[in-house]
Amino acid sequence: MTAHVSSEIGRMRAVLVHSPGPELLAVTPSNRADYLYDDIIEAESAQREHRRFIAILERFATVHQVRSLLADILSTPESRELLIRETMDIVPSEPLARDIGELDAAALVKLLIEGKEEPPGPVAKALNEPGYVLPPLPNLFFTRESCMVVDDHVMIGSMRYAIRWTEAIIMKALFVHHPQLANSGILYDGSAERRVNYTVEGGDVHPLRRDLVVIGFSERSSPAAIDQLASTLFQQTQVCDVVVVVMPKESTAIHLDMIFTQLDRELCAVFPPHFIGPERLPVLHWRKGEHTIRERPNIFDALAECDMPVEPVFCGGDKRTLQEREQWASGCNFVAMRPGVILSYQRNEATLHELQRMGFRLVTGSSFLTGDDRIAEGERAVITFEGSELVRGGGGPRCMTLPVCRDDPWS
Repeated sequence: MTAHVSSEIGRMRAVLVHSPGPELLAVTPSNRADYLYDDIIEAESAQREHRRFIAILERFATVHQVRSLLADILSTPESRELLIRETMDIVPSEPLARDIGELDAAALVKLLIEGKEEPPGPVAKALNEPGYVLPPLPNLFFTRESCMVVDDHVMIGSMRYAIRWTEAIIMKALFVHHPQLANSGILYDGSAERRVNYTVEGGDVHPLRRDLVVIGFSERSSPAAIDQLASTLFQQTQVCDVVVVVMPKESTAIHLDMIFTQLDRELCAVFPPHFIGPERLPVLHWRKGEHTIRERPNIFDALAECDMPVEPVFCGGDKRTLQEREQWASGCNFVAMRPGVILSYQRNEATLHELQRMGFRLVTGSSFLTGDDRIAEGERAVITFEGSELVRGGGGPRCMTLPVCRDDPWS
């Protein structure tokens, strides 16, 4: 199966995930900001929640694990050399390079993901202050952010913060070397970027149709990188329309998928204040072959102009306090298994009620997995699962999934 993703909602055939592990334990109240966390996660509970999430995914698609695929490719000299060389570009250390070179595949996977602590000197030992030669990757379970499949190609994220640069290198190595992730080549290689003002992450890139991509200009993405990505899409794919949402630079909306995701052919989830009424965000439309980018009144007008009319489902319903609470808890962050069948945290009750009002049937993850509740073909449904610990990492089901292959929902 080769990589192919031309929408956010096509039937999922294969997906790449990472089950969080001991790397979560590196995040503490004193360093959480360094690791881009607003809170700390109780690791065992998060792992249990993620296992349930994976079990649901497996009913729809082939699920690939980053750890397993990484171990596979590290048995080959070429991929091993790529990973070591580019990791050393980020963390130059001759002793670390020597240690890495001697590790077997399993030990090297563990080191790359969980990090390597620095032997403490006298002061660090006296103060009981640990440090890392190679930092761990507690954000890696948000696989969508460091990589995206667009059409038959791959986009490697240019990560805004250095703590996540190794994630992009891992994703590049996987998509270059693993046969189960075969693709038509890297369209955009952000792992090679080191410029502060040249960033774009997967949470901001939404391929809605083979010819249409929506991109968020967020705190994590820059105009220069968006310009290059859009130009590359125009040149090398069938994309002819790029819609850009100009987002606020605030911690509640670090990526577009925290305020907008597609649910079905004509439905999307939105955080209302950013898309409806006087506080709505600026929206730009760039059409292939045109040198002027036009501002549109809102995202709905922009998408309608691209022959893709959509109706919104309000995150949090119509009450502002609930909208803000549930958006903070990834209430806009869904992943579709096929058109109209989506996965959601179960905690966002007002949003789930809005989905019911729009014709979605609520199905608990447990009843779905036992077979007590089946979803008919063509039926709209939202499968819910517990995610109270996972959400502390700052993302939801879309963030935790990197679709490798989807059917085209319009073919």
